[in-house]
Amino acid sequence: MTAEPVPSGQDRVVVVTGAGSGIGRALAARFGRDGAAVAVVDLSAEAAAETAKAIEATGGRAEPFAADVADTAAVGTMAAAVRDGLGRPTVVVNCAGWDEIQPFATTGPAFWSRVLGVNLFGTVAVTHAFLDDLVATEGRLVNISSDAGRVGSSGETVYAGAKAGVIGFTKSVARELARHRVTANCVCPGPINTPFLAKNPPKLLEALSKAIPMRRIGEPDDVWPAVRFFASPDAGYVTGQVISVSGGLTMNG
Repeated sequence: MTAEPVPSGQDRVVVVTGAGSGIGRALAARFGRDGAAVAVVDLSAEAAAETAKAIEATGGRAEPFAADVADTAAVGTMAAAVRDGLGRPTVVVNCAGWDEIQPFATTGPAFWSRVLGVNLFGTVAVTHAFLDDLVATEGRLVNISSDAGRVGSSGETVYAGAKAGVIGFTKSVARELARHRVTANCVCPGPINTPFLAKNPPKLLEALSKAIPMRRIGEPDDVWPAVRFFASPDAGYVTGQVISVSGGLTMNG
């Protein structure tokens, strides 16, 4: 099979999971503004439709797709629908995530399964479902992990383990796909102003802001520049890399 080098602008088909809210929604919107056709994937069909509608309202092209990324059969159905509706993806961004902050001692198997299912196994399943597309287009894989996966996070022990798994998975996939000129990289956001973070007490958010050298919690759009670079033709010789977007809260070498 002859590869079709990853295009830019209007020729791109980009898949973004977890695109119904938060970071995923911001990334989907920015890809749409950048001229890509966006497959907006989310557990909530309603949220996916809202994001797609917002992209189209700004002149972009997007289609919503509802899927639980922890369900491999649902992921396979979604991948086929994306190809039928928008064509072969050239960029895949795994952004779907889920967690609840609580001490590890209070958690149990059902919670572990859901956290690992969405954050780690979902990333694996979506990547596998679009693997042939990425190889055929010399595409870009961008996985959204978390700084919790790099340094740990109290109250997010299972989540941190899942996100650390995403980092290791990304590096290994990068090694396997490099010969096909497919790149795989990882972005690790620090505290970002999302609906999940907003559930925390105001005092905790205030303390968190003070702990960040830039003295503010990040916004979803702050994650975009790193993702945009990894998804671009300019990143053709960059693979297996991990970058934090945390306002300096974590500084990893």
